[in-house]
Amino acid sequence: MQRSAGSRRRRRRNSSRPFLGGAMAVIAAGALTVTGLVSTAQAADVNNAKNAGFESGLANWACSGGSGTTVSTPVRSGTSALKATPAGQDNARCSQTVAVKPNSTYALSSWVQGGYAYLGVTGSGTTDVSTWTPGSTTWTKLSTSFRTGPSTTSVTVYTHGWYGQSAYYADDIEVTGPDGGGGGDGPGPVIPGAPAGLTAGATTTSSVALSWNAVSGATGYKVYRDGVQATTSTGTSATITGLAADTAYQFSVSATNAAGESVKSAAITARTAKPGTGPGPGPAVPKHAVTGYWQNFNNGAAVQKLTDVPADYDIIAVSFADATPTQGAVTFNLDTAGLNGYTDAQFRADIKTKQAQGKNVIISIGGELGTVRVENDASATAFANSVYALMQDYGFNGVDIDLENGLNATYMTKALRQLSAKAGPGLVITMAPQTIDMQSTSGEYFKTALNIKDILTVVNMQYYNSGSMLGCDGKVYHQGSVDFLTALACIQLENGLDPSQVGIGVPASTRGAGSGYVAPSVVNAALDCLTKGTNCGSFKPSKTYPSLRGAMTWSTNWDATAGFAWSKAVGPHVRSLP
Repeated sequence: MQRSAGSRRRRRRNSSRPFLGGAMAVIAAGALTVTGLVSTAQAADVNNAKNAGFESGLANWACSGGSGTTVSTPVRSGTSALKATPAGQDNARCSQTVAVKPNSTYALSSWVQGGYAYLGVTGSGTTDVSTWTPGSTTWTKLSTSFRTGPSTTSVTVYTHGWYGQSAYYADDIEVTGPDGGGGGDGPGPVIPGAPAGLTAGATTTSSVALSWNAVSGATGYKVYRDGVQATTSTGTSATITGLAADTAYQFSVSATNAAGESVKSAAITARTAKPGTGPGPGPAVPKHAVTGYWQNFNNGAAVQKLTDVPADYDIIAVSFADATPTQGAVTFNLDTAGLNGYTDAQFRADIKTKQAQGKNVIISIGGELGTVRVENDASATAFANSVYALMQDYGFNGVDIDLENGLNATYMTKALRQLSAKAGPGLVITMAPQTIDMQSTSGEYFKTALNIKDILTVVNMQYYNSGSMLGCDGKVYHQGSVDFLTALACIQLENGLDPSQVGIGVPASTRGAGSGYVAPSVVNAALDCLTKGTNCGSFKPSKTYPSLRGAMTWSTNWDATAGFAWSKAVGPHVRSLP
Protein backbone atom coordinates (compact mmCIF):
# COMPACT_ATOMS: atom_id res chain seq x y z
CA MET A 1 0.00 0.00 0.00
CA GLN A 2 2.90 2.37 0.69
CA ARG A 3 6.04 2.46 -1.38
CA SER A 4 8.22 5.31 -0.09
CA ALA A 5 11.40 4.22 1.65
CA GLY A 6 10.73 6.33 4.70
CA SER A 7 7.38 4.69 5.31
CA ARG A 8 7.86 1.20 3.92
CA ARG A 9 5.68 -1.35 5.64
CA ARG A 10 7.49 -4.30 7.20
CA ARG A 11 6.59 -7.33 9.29
CA ARG A 12 9.45 -7.08 11.78
CA ARG A 13 12.65 -5.15 12.01
CA ASN A 14 15.29 -6.25 9.54
CA SER A 15 12.74 -8.26 7.60
CA SER A 16 12.17 -8.01 3.87
CA ARG A 17 10.08 -9.77 1.25
CA PRO A 18 10.50 -9.94 -2.51
CA PHE A 19 8.02 -8.28 -4.90
CA LEU A 20 6.87 -11.42 -6.62
CA GLY A 21 7.47 -14.98 -5.59
CA GLY A 22 6.39 -18.47 -6.43
CA ALA A 23 6.18 -20.02 -9.85
CA MET A 24 3.11 -21.98 -10.84
CA ALA A 25 3.62 -25.48 -12.22
CA VAL A 26 1.12 -27.56 -14.21
CA ILE A 27 0.19 -31.21 -13.81
CA ALA A 28 1.01 -33.21 -16.92
CA ALA A 29 -1.39 -35.86 -18.07
CA GLY A 30 1.29 -38.26 -19.32
CA ALA A 31 1.42 -41.81 -18.03
CA LEU A 32 3.21 -45.07 -18.81
CA THR A 33 1.10 -48.17 -19.49
CA VAL A 34 2.62 -51.63 -19.67
CA THR A 35 0.67 -54.61 -21.01
CA GLY A 36 2.65 -57.76 -21.47
CA LEU A 37 5.76 -56.78 -23.45
CA VAL A 38 4.24 -53.70 -25.12
CA SER A 39 4.57 -50.21 -23.61
CA THR A 40 3.37 -46.82 -24.75
CA ALA A 41 4.22 -43.41 -23.31
CA GLN A 42 2.75 -40.02 -23.94
CA ALA A 43 5.26 -37.64 -25.44
CA ALA A 44 7.05 -35.48 -22.89
CA ASP A 45 6.03 -31.87 -22.44
CA VAL A 46 8.09 -29.38 -24.41
CA ASN A 47 8.58 -25.64 -24.57
CA ASN A 48 6.47 -24.73 -27.60
CA ALA A 49 7.79 -21.16 -27.87
CA LYS A 50 10.35 -20.56 -30.62
CA ASN A 51 13.46 -18.49 -30.05
CA ALA A 52 12.41 -18.40 -26.40
CA GLY A 53 15.72 -16.94 -25.25
CA PHE A 54 16.02 -14.41 -28.08
CA GLU A 55 19.30 -15.99 -29.18
CA SER A 56 18.23 -15.41 -32.80
CA GLY A 57 17.33 -11.77 -32.31
CA LEU A 58 13.64 -11.06 -32.74
CA ALA A 59 13.01 -14.02 -35.04
CA ASN A 60 9.46 -15.37 -34.47
CA TRP A 61 8.59 -12.29 -32.37
CA ALA A 62 6.71 -9.13 -33.38
CA CYS A 63 7.05 -5.96 -31.28
CA SER A 64 4.68 -3.01 -31.56
CA GLY A 65 5.95 0.25 -32.98
CA GLY A 66 9.51 -0.95 -33.28
CA SER A 67 9.71 -0.99 -29.49
CA GLY A 68 11.72 -4.20 -29.18
CA THR A 69 15.35 -5.10 -29.70
CA THR A 70 17.77 -7.68 -28.34
CA VAL A 71 20.64 -6.89 -26.01
CA SER A 72 23.67 -8.73 -24.68
CA THR A 73 23.26 -7.36 -21.17
CA PRO A 74 21.42 -7.96 -18.96
CA VAL A 75 20.66 -11.56 -19.90
CA ARG A 76 19.30 -14.30 -17.72
CA SER A 77 20.85 -17.14 -19.76
CA GLY A 78 22.56 -17.49 -23.12
CA THR A 79 23.87 -14.41 -24.89
CA SER A 80 20.73 -12.34 -25.62
CA ALA A 81 17.55 -11.01 -24.05
CA LEU A 82 14.63 -8.85 -25.17
CA LYS A 83 14.58 -5.14 -24.36
CA ALA A 84 11.28 -3.36 -25.06
CA THR A 85 10.67 0.33 -24.40
CA PRO A 86 7.18 1.87 -23.98
CA ALA A 87 6.73 5.25 -25.67
CA GLY A 88 3.70 7.53 -25.85
CA GLN A 89 0.58 5.39 -26.34
CA ASP A 90 2.64 2.26 -27.12
CA ASN A 91 3.13 -0.19 -24.25
CA ALA A 92 5.94 -2.12 -26.03
CA ARG A 93 3.99 -5.30 -26.74
CA CYS A 94 6.02 -8.20 -28.15
CA SER A 95 4.15 -11.35 -29.19
CA GLN A 96 4.50 -14.74 -30.84
CA THR A 97 1.94 -17.17 -32.27
CA VAL A 98 2.57 -20.55 -30.66
CA ALA A 99 1.24 -23.89 -31.90
CA VAL A 100 -0.62 -25.85 -29.19
CA LYS A 101 -2.87 -28.88 -28.83
CA PRO A 102 -6.59 -28.59 -28.07
CA ASN A 103 -7.90 -29.46 -24.60
CA SER A 104 -4.43 -29.20 -23.08
CA THR A 105 -2.88 -27.39 -20.14
CA TYR A 106 0.22 -25.24 -20.58
CA ALA A 107 2.53 -23.51 -18.11
CA LEU A 108 3.46 -20.00 -19.24
CA SER A 109 6.49 -18.25 -17.73
CA SER A 110 9.12 -15.64 -18.43
CA TRP A 111 12.01 -14.04 -16.59
CA VAL A 112 11.75 -10.24 -16.53
CA GLN A 113 13.70 -7.27 -15.22
CA GLY A 114 13.46 -3.48 -15.39
CA GLY A 115 10.17 -1.55 -15.47
CA TYR A 116 6.56 -2.77 -15.32
CA ALA A 117 6.36 -6.10 -17.18
CA TYR A 118 3.32 -8.14 -18.19
CA LEU A 119 3.08 -11.71 -19.49
CA GLY A 120 -0.06 -13.22 -20.94
CA VAL A 121 -1.84 -15.25 -23.60
CA THR A 122 -4.81 -14.61 -25.89
CA GLY A 123 -6.82 -16.92 -28.14
CA SER A 124 -6.75 -19.83 -25.71
CA GLY A 125 -10.36 -20.77 -26.44
CA THR A 126 -11.03 -20.80 -22.69
CA THR A 127 -9.91 -18.15 -20.19
CA ASP A 128 -7.06 -15.93 -21.35
CA VAL A 129 -4.66 -15.22 -18.50
CA SER A 130 -1.97 -12.71 -17.64
CA THR A 131 0.36 -11.79 -14.79
CA TRP A 132 2.63 -8.83 -14.09
CA THR A 133 5.18 -7.22 -11.82
CA PRO A 134 5.70 -3.50 -11.13
CA GLY A 135 9.38 -3.92 -11.89
CA SER A 136 12.59 -5.18 -10.32
CA THR A 137 16.34 -4.64 -10.48
CA THR A 138 17.03 -8.38 -10.73
CA TRP A 139 15.58 -11.17 -12.86
CA THR A 140 12.10 -12.08 -11.59
CA LYS A 141 10.01 -14.99 -12.82
CA LEU A 142 6.42 -14.39 -13.96
CA SER A 143 4.33 -17.56 -14.06
CA THR A 144 0.77 -18.54 -14.84
CA SER A 145 -1.03 -21.32 -16.73
CA PHE A 146 -3.85 -21.73 -19.23
CA ARG A 147 -5.92 -24.44 -20.85
CA THR A 148 -6.75 -24.58 -24.54
CA GLY A 149 -10.24 -25.03 -25.92
CA PRO A 150 -11.50 -28.04 -27.89
CA SER A 151 -10.58 -26.49 -31.26
CA THR A 152 -7.59 -24.34 -30.29
CA THR A 153 -4.43 -25.09 -32.25
CA SER A 154 -2.54 -21.85 -31.66
CA VAL A 155 -2.38 -19.03 -29.12
CA THR A 156 -0.69 -15.65 -28.99
CA VAL A 157 1.81 -15.25 -26.18
CA TYR A 158 2.84 -11.70 -25.34
CA THR A 159 4.84 -9.47 -23.07
CA HIS A 160 4.41 -5.72 -22.67
CA GLY A 161 5.35 -2.86 -20.39
CA TRP A 162 3.28 0.10 -19.22
CA TYR A 163 2.71 3.59 -20.52
CA GLY A 164 5.26 6.13 -19.36
CA GLN A 165 7.31 3.51 -17.51
CA SER A 166 10.90 2.48 -18.18
CA ALA A 167 12.03 -0.30 -20.53
CA TYR A 168 11.60 -3.91 -19.49
CA TYR A 169 13.75 -6.95 -20.29
CA ALA A 170 12.49 -10.49 -20.91
CA ASP A 171 14.31 -13.79 -21.36
CA ASP A 172 13.68 -17.54 -21.37
CA ILE A 173 9.97 -17.48 -22.20
CA GLU A 174 8.31 -20.89 -21.87
CA VAL A 175 5.00 -22.31 -23.07
CA THR A 176 5.42 -25.77 -21.56
CA GLY A 177 2.96 -28.55 -22.33
CA PRO A 178 2.06 -31.07 -25.03
CA ASP A 179 3.92 -30.57 -28.32
CA GLY A 180 1.72 -28.45 -30.58
CA GLY A 181 3.66 -29.51 -33.65
CA GLY A 182 5.19 -26.12 -34.32
CA GLY A 183 8.61 -26.90 -32.94
CA GLY A 184 10.06 -25.30 -29.87
CA ASP A 185 12.91 -25.13 -27.40
CA GLY A 186 14.08 -27.57 -24.79
CA PRO A 187 14.04 -31.36 -24.14
CA GLY A 188 11.33 -33.23 -22.30
CA PRO A 189 11.60 -34.26 -18.64
CA VAL A 190 12.75 -37.43 -16.90
CA ILE A 191 10.99 -38.94 -13.89
CA PRO A 192 11.58 -36.52 -10.99
CA GLY A 193 12.98 -37.31 -7.57
CA ALA A 194 10.93 -37.67 -4.40
CA PRO A 195 9.89 -34.42 -2.69
CA ALA A 196 11.61 -33.43 0.54
CA GLY A 197 10.60 -31.12 3.37
CA LEU A 198 6.98 -32.20 3.73
CA THR A 199 5.49 -30.30 6.67
CA ALA A 200 2.00 -29.66 8.09
CA GLY A 201 0.83 -26.06 8.53
CA ALA A 202 -2.49 -24.63 9.64
CA THR A 203 -5.18 -27.09 10.71
CA THR A 204 -8.90 -26.78 11.26
CA THR A 205 -11.39 -29.30 12.56
CA SER A 206 -11.73 -30.69 9.03
CA SER A 207 -8.52 -29.83 7.16
CA VAL A 208 -4.72 -29.94 7.22
CA ALA A 209 -2.52 -27.61 5.15
CA LEU A 210 0.63 -29.24 3.74
CA SER A 211 3.73 -27.88 2.00
CA TRP A 212 6.95 -29.32 0.62
CA ASN A 213 10.07 -28.37 -1.32
CA ALA A 214 9.94 -28.00 -5.10
CA VAL A 215 11.41 -30.84 -7.16
CA SER A 216 13.43 -30.07 -10.27
CA GLY A 217 11.62 -31.23 -13.42
CA ALA A 218 8.29 -31.83 -11.67
CA THR A 219 5.14 -30.45 -13.27
CA GLY A 220 2.76 -31.61 -10.54
CA TYR A 221 2.44 -33.50 -7.28
CA LYS A 222 0.21 -36.22 -5.81
CA VAL A 223 -0.71 -36.07 -2.14
CA TYR A 224 -1.51 -39.24 -0.20
CA ARG A 225 -3.52 -39.59 3.01
CA ASP A 226 -3.00 -42.85 4.89
CA GLY A 227 -1.52 -44.36 1.72
CA VAL A 228 -4.43 -43.40 -0.58
CA GLN A 229 -4.21 -40.52 -3.08
CA ALA A 230 -6.22 -37.61 -1.65
CA THR A 231 -5.55 -34.82 -4.14
CA THR A 232 -3.15 -33.41 -6.71
CA SER A 233 -1.42 -30.03 -6.67
CA THR A 234 -0.01 -27.69 -9.28
CA GLY A 235 2.42 -26.19 -6.76
CA THR A 236 4.29 -27.06 -3.57
CA SER A 237 1.29 -26.99 -1.25
CA ALA A 238 -2.15 -28.50 -0.77
CA THR A 239 -4.91 -28.48 1.82
CA ILE A 240 -6.58 -31.81 2.56
CA THR A 241 -10.23 -31.32 3.51
CA GLY A 242 -13.13 -33.52 4.61
CA LEU A 243 -11.29 -34.84 7.66
CA ALA A 244 -12.65 -35.77 11.08
CA ALA A 245 -12.00 -33.43 14.01
CA ASP A 246 -9.22 -34.20 16.52
CA THR A 247 -7.93 -37.12 14.43
CA ALA A 248 -4.38 -38.04 13.41
CA TYR A 249 -3.63 -38.72 9.72
CA GLN A 250 -0.49 -39.79 7.84
CA PHE A 251 0.52 -37.85 4.73
CA SER A 252 3.10 -38.27 1.96
CA VAL A 253 3.63 -36.69 -1.46
CA SER A 254 5.14 -37.67 -4.82
CA ALA A 255 6.33 -35.60 -7.80
CA THR A 256 5.03 -36.13 -11.33
CA ASN A 257 5.66 -35.09 -14.90
CA ALA A 258 4.96 -36.53 -18.33
CA ALA A 259 7.65 -39.16 -17.82
CA GLY A 260 6.04 -40.64 -14.71
CA GLU A 261 5.71 -40.44 -10.91
CA SER A 262 8.47 -40.40 -8.31
CA VAL A 263 8.60 -42.53 -5.20
CA LYS A 264 6.71 -41.08 -2.25
CA SER A 265 8.29 -38.75 0.26
CA ALA A 266 8.86 -39.69 3.86
CA ALA A 267 5.47 -39.74 5.63
CA ILE A 268 4.47 -37.27 8.35
CA THR A 269 1.60 -37.33 10.86
CA ALA A 270 -0.72 -34.39 11.50
CA ARG A 271 -3.80 -34.05 13.73
CA THR A 272 -6.88 -31.98 12.96
CA ALA A 273 -8.08 -29.37 15.45
CA LYS A 274 -10.54 -30.03 18.22
CA PRO A 275 -14.12 -28.83 17.73
CA GLY A 276 -14.66 -25.18 18.69
CA THR A 277 -16.76 -22.17 17.93
CA GLY A 278 -16.03 -19.46 15.42
CA PRO A 279 -15.96 -15.72 16.08
CA GLY A 280 -19.56 -15.15 15.11
CA PRO A 281 -20.88 -12.01 13.44
CA GLY A 282 -19.36 -8.70 14.53
CA PRO A 283 -20.93 -5.28 14.92
CA ALA A 284 -22.81 -4.00 11.90
CA VAL A 285 -20.71 -1.76 9.66
CA PRO A 286 -22.26 1.73 9.65
CA LYS A 287 -23.93 3.05 6.51
CA HIS A 288 -21.04 5.51 6.19
CA ALA A 289 -17.78 4.19 7.61
CA VAL A 290 -14.12 5.11 8.07
CA THR A 291 -11.48 2.41 7.65
CA GLY A 292 -7.97 2.70 9.08
CA TYR A 293 -4.94 0.43 8.82
CA TRP A 294 -3.19 -0.35 12.11
CA GLN A 295 0.52 -1.14 11.80
CA ASN A 296 1.88 -4.30 13.40
CA PHE A 297 5.42 -2.91 13.10
CA ASN A 298 7.42 0.23 13.78
CA ASN A 299 8.46 2.19 10.69
CA GLY A 300 8.78 5.61 12.26
CA ALA A 301 5.09 6.29 12.71
CA ALA A 302 3.60 6.48 16.21
CA VAL A 303 3.44 3.03 17.81
CA GLN A 304 -0.10 2.20 18.91
CA LYS A 305 -2.08 -0.35 20.81
CA LEU A 306 -5.43 -1.14 19.24
CA THR A 307 -7.11 0.80 22.05
CA ASP A 308 -5.14 3.89 20.97
CA VAL A 309 -7.06 3.97 17.67
CA PRO A 310 -9.65 6.78 17.88
CA ALA A 311 -13.39 6.11 17.85
CA ASP A 312 -13.60 7.87 14.46
CA TYR A 313 -12.49 4.58 12.86
CA ASP A 314 -15.28 2.05 12.26
CA ILE A 315 -13.17 -0.68 10.63
CA ILE A 316 -9.62 -1.35 11.84
CA ALA A 317 -7.49 -3.42 9.44
CA VAL A 318 -4.63 -5.12 11.30
CA SER A 319 -1.62 -4.96 8.98
CA PHE A 320 -0.51 -7.54 8.05
CA ALA A 321 -0.88 -11.31 8.07
CA ASP A 322 2.27 -13.27 7.18
CA ALA A 323 2.64 -15.78 4.35
CA THR A 324 3.48 -19.38 5.27
CA PRO A 325 5.37 -22.04 3.30
CA THR A 326 1.98 -23.35 2.18
CA GLN A 327 0.92 -21.42 -0.91
CA GLY A 328 -2.11 -19.25 -0.15
CA ALA A 329 -2.05 -19.86 3.60
CA VAL A 330 -1.42 -17.05 6.09
CA THR A 331 -0.71 -16.66 9.78
CA PHE A 332 -0.31 -13.72 12.16
CA ASN A 333 2.67 -12.84 14.34
CA LEU A 334 2.35 -9.88 16.70
CA ASP A 335 5.54 -7.77 16.59
CA THR A 336 5.79 -7.44 20.37
CA ALA A 337 9.36 -6.13 20.27
CA GLY A 338 8.63 -3.53 17.61
CA LEU A 339 5.46 -2.44 19.44
CA ASN A 340 7.23 -1.62 22.70
CA GLY A 341 6.26 -4.82 24.51
CA TYR A 342 2.61 -4.98 23.44
CA THR A 343 1.72 -8.55 24.39
CA ASP A 344 -0.38 -11.07 22.55
CA ALA A 345 -2.78 -11.24 25.49
CA GLN A 346 -3.22 -7.44 25.47
CA PHE A 347 -3.78 -7.46 21.72
CA ARG A 348 -6.48 -10.12 21.94
CA ALA A 349 -8.19 -8.29 24.79
CA ASP A 350 -8.05 -5.02 22.85
CA ILE A 351 -9.79 -6.65 19.86
CA LYS A 352 -12.70 -7.50 22.16
CA THR A 353 -12.68 -4.00 23.61
CA LYS A 354 -12.93 -2.40 20.17
CA GLN A 355 -15.71 -4.78 19.16
CA ALA A 356 -17.61 -3.95 22.34
CA GLN A 357 -17.39 -0.31 21.20
CA GLY A 358 -19.12 -1.25 17.93
CA LYS A 359 -15.98 -1.48 15.79
CA ASN A 360 -14.95 -4.23 13.39
CA VAL A 361 -11.36 -5.50 13.57
CA ILE A 362 -10.20 -7.39 10.48
CA ILE A 363 -6.95 -8.95 9.31
CA SER A 364 -5.27 -7.43 6.24
CA ILE A 365 -3.52 -9.65 3.70
CA GLY A 366 -0.71 -8.31 1.56
CA GLY A 367 0.76 -4.84 1.65
CA GLU A 368 3.52 -3.47 -0.56
CA LEU A 369 5.86 -6.33 0.30
CA GLY A 370 3.28 -9.12 0.66
CA THR A 371 3.90 -12.40 -1.15
CA VAL A 372 0.62 -14.29 -0.62
CA ARG A 373 -0.28 -16.03 -3.90
CA VAL A 374 -3.75 -17.53 -4.52
CA GLU A 375 -3.46 -19.05 -7.98
CA ASN A 376 -5.04 -22.51 -7.90
CA ASP A 377 -7.71 -24.52 -6.09
CA ALA A 378 -5.35 -25.76 -3.37
CA SER A 379 -4.08 -22.28 -2.52
CA ALA A 380 -7.64 -20.88 -2.54
CA THR A 381 -8.68 -23.48 0.02
CA ALA A 382 -5.52 -22.86 2.05
CA PHE A 383 -6.28 -19.14 2.08
CA ALA A 384 -9.88 -19.61 3.21
CA ASN A 385 -8.98 -22.16 5.88
CA SER A 386 -6.09 -20.16 7.31
CA VAL A 387 -7.97 -16.84 7.39
CA TYR A 388 -10.91 -18.53 9.09
CA ALA A 389 -8.52 -20.13 11.57
CA LEU A 390 -7.21 -16.63 12.44
CA MET A 391 -10.78 -15.40 12.85
CA GLN A 392 -11.46 -18.26 15.23
CA ASP A 393 -8.21 -17.75 17.10
CA TYR A 394 -8.13 -13.95 17.47
CA GLY A 395 -11.77 -13.04 16.89
CA PHE A 396 -11.19 -11.01 13.73
CA ASN A 397 -14.44 -9.99 12.03
CA GLY A 398 -13.20 -10.41 8.49
CA VAL A 399 -10.43 -9.87 5.98
CA ASP A 400 -8.92 -7.08 3.90
CA ILE A 401 -7.39 -7.88 0.50
CA ASP A 402 -4.38 -5.63 -0.18
CA LEU A 403 -2.38 -7.78 -2.60
CA GLU A 404 -0.27 -5.28 -4.54
CA ASN A 405 1.88 -7.77 -6.45
CA GLY A 406 -0.77 -9.54 -8.46
CA LEU A 407 -4.17 -11.14 -7.90
CA ASN A 408 -5.96 -13.96 -9.73
CA ALA A 409 -9.69 -13.18 -9.86
CA THR A 410 -10.77 -16.78 -10.45
CA TYR A 411 -9.06 -18.23 -7.40
CA MET A 412 -9.41 -15.26 -5.06
CA THR A 413 -13.14 -15.39 -5.75
CA LYS A 414 -13.14 -19.08 -4.83
CA ALA A 415 -11.13 -18.37 -1.67
CA LEU A 416 -13.42 -15.59 -0.46
CA ARG A 417 -16.57 -17.58 -1.17
CA GLN A 418 -15.16 -20.52 0.78
CA LEU A 419 -14.36 -18.14 3.64
CA SER A 420 -17.86 -16.67 3.49
CA ALA A 421 -19.39 -20.14 3.67
CA LYS A 422 -17.40 -20.82 6.85
CA ALA A 423 -17.83 -17.45 8.56
CA GLY A 424 -21.44 -16.70 7.66
CA PRO A 425 -23.27 -13.45 6.87
CA GLY A 426 -21.40 -11.35 9.47
CA LEU A 427 -18.15 -11.54 7.50
CA VAL A 428 -16.55 -8.18 6.63
CA ILE A 429 -14.59 -8.14 3.35
CA THR A 430 -12.71 -5.03 2.32
CA MET A 431 -10.28 -4.46 -0.56
CA ALA A 432 -7.55 -1.86 -1.17
CA PRO A 433 -6.56 -2.03 -4.84
CA GLN A 434 -4.17 0.44 -6.44
CA THR A 435 -5.61 2.92 -8.95
CA ILE A 436 -4.32 0.95 -11.93
CA ASP A 437 -6.20 -2.12 -10.65
CA MET A 438 -9.58 -0.40 -10.98
CA GLN A 439 -9.23 1.39 -14.32
CA SER A 440 -11.20 -1.34 -16.13
CA THR A 441 -13.63 -4.13 -15.27
CA SER A 442 -11.24 -6.48 -17.10
CA GLY A 443 -8.64 -6.01 -14.35
CA GLU A 444 -8.27 -8.89 -11.90
CA TYR A 445 -9.07 -6.76 -8.84
CA PHE A 446 -12.17 -5.24 -10.44
CA LYS A 447 -13.34 -8.67 -11.60
CA THR A 448 -12.88 -10.04 -8.08
CA ALA A 449 -14.91 -7.20 -6.58
CA LEU A 450 -17.75 -7.77 -9.04
CA ASN A 451 -17.56 -11.56 -8.56
CA ILE A 452 -18.18 -11.20 -4.80
CA LYS A 453 -20.50 -8.20 -4.94
CA ASP A 454 -23.10 -10.02 -2.85
CA ILE A 455 -20.68 -10.49 0.08
CA LEU A 456 -18.34 -7.49 -0.41
CA THR A 457 -18.33 -4.73 2.21
CA VAL A 458 -16.23 -1.98 0.60
CA VAL A 459 -13.46 -1.30 -1.93
CA ASN A 460 -11.18 1.46 -0.62
CA MET A 461 -9.01 2.14 -3.65
CA GLN A 462 -5.63 3.78 -2.95
CA TYR A 463 -5.75 7.21 -4.59
CA TYR A 464 -2.00 7.73 -4.19
CA ASN A 465 1.44 6.55 -5.34
CA SER A 466 -0.04 6.34 -8.83
CA GLY A 467 0.62 9.48 -10.87
CA SER A 468 -1.99 10.49 -13.44
CA MET A 469 -4.94 8.24 -14.33
CA LEU A 470 -8.04 8.24 -16.51
CA GLY A 471 -11.38 9.24 -15.02
CA CYS A 472 -14.76 7.83 -16.00
CA ASP A 473 -15.10 10.57 -18.64
CA GLY A 474 -11.91 9.43 -20.42
CA LYS A 475 -9.93 12.50 -19.36
CA VAL A 476 -6.59 12.36 -17.56
CA TYR A 477 -6.58 13.54 -13.93
CA HIS A 478 -3.60 14.16 -11.67
CA GLN A 479 -3.36 12.75 -8.17
CA GLY A 480 -3.61 15.15 -5.27
CA SER A 481 -6.81 16.88 -6.42
CA VAL A 482 -10.52 16.59 -5.72
CA ASP A 483 -11.06 15.73 -9.39
CA PHE A 484 -8.70 12.76 -9.12
CA LEU A 485 -10.77 11.36 -6.24
CA THR A 486 -14.18 11.92 -7.80
CA ALA A 487 -13.46 11.06 -11.45
CA LEU A 488 -11.74 7.78 -10.53
CA ALA A 489 -14.40 6.81 -7.96
CA CYS A 490 -16.92 7.32 -10.77
CA ILE A 491 -15.37 4.39 -12.68
CA GLN A 492 -16.33 2.01 -9.87
CA LEU A 493 -19.70 3.64 -9.24
CA GLU A 494 -20.73 3.40 -12.90
CA ASN A 495 -19.33 -0.06 -13.63
CA GLY A 496 -21.12 -2.42 -11.29
CA LEU A 497 -20.26 -1.68 -7.67
CA ASP A 498 -22.96 -0.42 -5.36
CA PRO A 499 -22.15 3.05 -3.92
CA SER A 500 -22.14 1.46 -0.47
CA GLN A 501 -19.18 -0.61 -1.66
CA VAL A 502 -17.01 2.35 -2.69
CA GLY A 503 -14.67 4.27 -0.39
CA ILE A 504 -11.88 6.80 -0.91
CA GLY A 505 -8.44 5.67 0.30
CA VAL A 506 -5.81 8.33 1.04
CA PRO A 507 -2.66 8.78 3.20
CA ALA A 508 -3.16 10.23 6.69
CA SER A 509 -0.14 12.53 6.32
CA THR A 510 2.57 13.54 3.85
CA ARG A 511 4.80 10.90 5.43
CA GLY A 512 2.26 8.14 4.90
CA ALA A 513 2.88 7.78 1.15
CA GLY A 514 5.42 8.60 -1.51
CA SER A 515 2.96 10.84 -3.36
CA GLY A 516 -0.72 11.69 -3.61
CA TYR A 517 -1.38 13.16 -0.16
CA VAL A 518 -4.38 15.49 -0.03
CA ALA A 519 -5.58 17.61 2.88
CA PRO A 520 -8.58 16.25 4.82
CA SER A 521 -10.61 19.16 3.44
CA VAL A 522 -10.07 17.80 -0.09
CA VAL A 523 -11.28 14.34 1.01
CA ASN A 524 -14.39 15.93 2.51
CA ALA A 525 -15.01 17.95 -0.66
CA ALA A 526 -14.81 14.76 -2.75
CA LEU A 527 -17.27 13.02 -0.41
CA ASP A 528 -19.65 15.98 -0.76
CA CYS A 529 -19.29 16.00 -4.55
CA LEU A 530 -20.10 12.31 -4.86
CA THR A 531 -22.92 12.16 -2.32
CA LYS A 532 -24.52 15.61 -2.70
CA GLY A 533 -23.14 17.17 -5.90
CA THR A 534 -21.49 20.04 -4.00
CA ASN A 535 -17.86 21.16 -3.57
CA CYS A 536 -16.85 19.50 -6.85
CA GLY A 537 -13.85 20.57 -8.91
CA SER A 538 -13.90 20.68 -12.70
CA PHE A 539 -15.33 17.16 -12.79
CA LYS A 540 -18.92 16.79 -11.66
CA PRO A 541 -20.59 13.36 -11.83
CA SER A 542 -23.83 13.06 -13.77
CA LYS A 543 -25.64 11.95 -10.62
CA THR A 544 -25.07 11.71 -6.90
CA TYR A 545 -24.39 8.61 -4.80
CA PRO A 546 -25.81 9.31 -1.31
CA SER A 547 -25.02 5.82 -0.01
CA LEU A 548 -21.27 6.07 -0.72
CA ARG A 549 -19.59 4.09 2.05
CA GLY A 550 -16.94 6.60 3.17
CA ALA A 551 -13.15 6.87 3.39
CA MET A 552 -10.01 4.94 4.32
CA THR A 553 -6.53 5.98 5.39
CA TRP A 554 -3.03 4.56 5.62
CA SER A 555 -2.56 4.52 8.53
CA THR A 556 -3.95 5.09 12.02
CA ASN A 557 -0.31 5.31 13.13
CA TRP A 558 0.57 8.06 10.64
CA ASP A 559 -2.67 9.78 11.67
CA ALA A 560 -1.47 9.68 15.28
CA THR A 561 1.94 11.04 14.23
CA ALA A 562 0.16 14.05 12.72
CA GLY A 563 -1.96 14.66 15.82
CA PHE A 564 -5.00 12.80 14.42
CA ALA A 565 -5.68 15.72 12.05
CA TRP A 566 -7.07 13.34 9.41
CA SER A 567 -9.54 11.38 11.55
CA LYS A 568 -10.68 14.47 13.50
CA ALA A 569 -11.68 16.11 10.21
CA VAL A 570 -12.82 13.21 8.04
CA GLY A 571 -14.49 11.04 10.71
CA PRO A 572 -17.22 13.52 11.70
CA HIS A 573 -17.73 14.50 8.05
CA VAL A 574 -18.31 10.87 7.02
CA ARG A 575 -20.86 10.46 9.80
CA SER A 576 -22.68 13.57 8.56
CA LEU A 577 -23.16 12.27 5.01
CA PRO A 578 -26.76 11.74 3.87
